[in-house]
Amino acid sequence: MTHATLDRVLALLVIAMAATGLLSLRAGAPDSAWIFTLHAGLGGSLLAATLVKLRRSLPKAIRARRFGRLVLGLVVSLATIAALTGGFLWVARGELLTMGEWTVLTVHAWIGLGLLPIVGLHLLPRRWLLLRPDRSPRPSTGAARGRTRRSFLAIGGLAVAGIASFVAAAGAEQLFGGVRRFTGSRWLPTGGIPPVTTFYGEETPEVDAAAWRIAVTDDAGQSRTWTLDELAALGETELTAVLDCTSGWAIETSWRGVSLVAILEASGLAASSRSDARTSVRVTSVTGWAAVLTMAEARRAHLATGVAGMDLPAANGAPCRLVVPDARGLDWVKWVTEIRIV
Repeated sequence: MTHATLDRVLALLVIAMAATGLLSLRAGAPDSAWIFTLHAGLGGSLLAATLVKLRRSLPKAIRARRFGRLVLGLVVSLATIAALTGGFLWVARGELLTMGEWTVLTVHAWIGLGLLPIVGLHLLPRRWLLLRPDRSPRPSTGAARGRTRRSFLAIGGLAVAGIASFVAAAGAEQLFGGVRRFTGSRWLPTGGIPPVTTFYGEETPEVDAAAWRIAVTDDAGQSRTWTLDELAALGETELTAVLDCTSGWAIETSWRGVSLVAILEASGLAASSRSDARTSVRVTSVTGWAAVLTMAEARRAHLATGVAGMDLPAANGAPCRLVVPDARGLDWVKWVTEIRIV
């Protein structure tokens, strides 16, 4: 494989890893399991390609005394290896691994996100030419075929490395007795109160339950507000659902509350001149965090005021949080303050 081909492969792997990683943050339905499998396989291929790149480029950069690019290249490579190693250990160790207040999976994700601008900076000087057709003189037909065959074999080897790493991690997990959801999250005991986590690690906001109101606004700007007592008067039900946090844990427990459709209907906002396919529901937190649900998702969603047979704790989203079956924790908005038809 030529240096140019290896660089193209590395760029494509980084893009594919970033894309599948970002998609996984909100993929919670079983039919999205392929995203997580693909992400894991790509990780093994990226690790192998990074090691090949280091073996080829490191001695050359040292001999040429290109220390600036050498440092940047090492930062990119070592961060990539660290992120991928964290992901491998998360699977292979078979348990919930933490580093202080963070899980190893969270560290893996943040390193991956932090790598994107660094990789862009690393590829920027002249490497954008990789996206342009090669205008150099063409080798003879036989030489071109040989080069193409070697490139295909090398790419095939990277694919095999990805599959092998996936199988090795899964095999190690079985030896340790680990059990994960298809998202990669580790199961916590059923029926409990979920751990306290937020995506950016922000503190629990102070919300006065007595003064709290939830506003329901339609696409014409008409709005109605509800108190906690008015919300409960709509008819509370129990819903068992899995909260699957992007930090790497999942818990199946019961949630007490009111269906999202019930409050929309009671507000006179369930009907719309648009079809369900063109209508969405935005649910917003007092912190500004928001989730946009399709109408199909909204019909399954609840506004919870209790969990595991208890009133909802403040750190878990009280007075009211969104519960969305088959969605990741990012969409389970805490401290809900507004529901808006969009």
